[in-house]
Amino acid sequence: MTDLSTFAITRKWPAQHPDRIQLYSLPTPNGVKVSIALEELGLPYEPHLVSFETNDQTSPEFLSLNPNNKIPAILDPNGPDGQPLTLFESGAILVYLASKTGQLLPQDTAGRYETLQWVMWQMGGVGPMFGQLGFFHKFAGKDFEDKRPRDRYVAESKRLLKVLEERLAGRQWVMGDQYTIADIAILPWVRNLVGFYGAGELVEFGQFQEVQRVLAAFVARPAVALGLAIPARG
Repeated sequence: MTDLSTFAITRKWPAQHPDRIQLYSLPTPNGVKVSIALEELGLPYEPHLVSFETNDQTSPEFLSLNPNNKIPAILDPNGPDGQPLTLFESGAILVYLASKTGQLLPQDTAGRYETLQWVMWQMGGVGPMFGQLGFFHKFAGKDFEDKRPRDRYVAESKRLLKVLEERLAGRQWVMGDQYTIADIAILPWVRNLVGFYGAGELVEFGQFQEVQRVLAAFVARPAVALGLAIPARG
């Protein structure tokens, strides 16, 4: 049996199945990217809930895996050359899992890099902008009397949705007929924007019919339905 006891994180979250990928996460848009990918790929994994309510993400055990104190993070006992590998940053984990299995990422070089550009587009644009809009619309920022910060993120979120709308026109998925990690990276954030953040009306989501179509197809996938609720909040 694989021994993961040398990793400090297993002291707080003991591995019941140390031969499986250990996932440390929370069902947020970034967190579910990895659980969805693991479900889609059929990789055995063991999820562990990192609770923000008890500041698990700032515990010494979690920081030993991710010094940036953000979820998700993984510990793969069967990494490259058969050695354990730890990773943080959801985009990096998606690329790793796709490369490990040879799935969810085109095999040709051009297709691979085109997919990666859309993953990075999500990481550099969609995630930060939608997240800031969520802060100013749903959380503490909603009480700010000055609405210019909120409106700045509304405008940028609408611009990004327009980019995605144009990309999806005439395509089944971001990369065409092939479902990839680009879809897994982007669509949980779109779902969160109009769902949990409740900002659909604010960004005029009704005008983005291609985005609506693809989002509906995404959430209808069985692996996505499972991944969106992992790890369970208890």
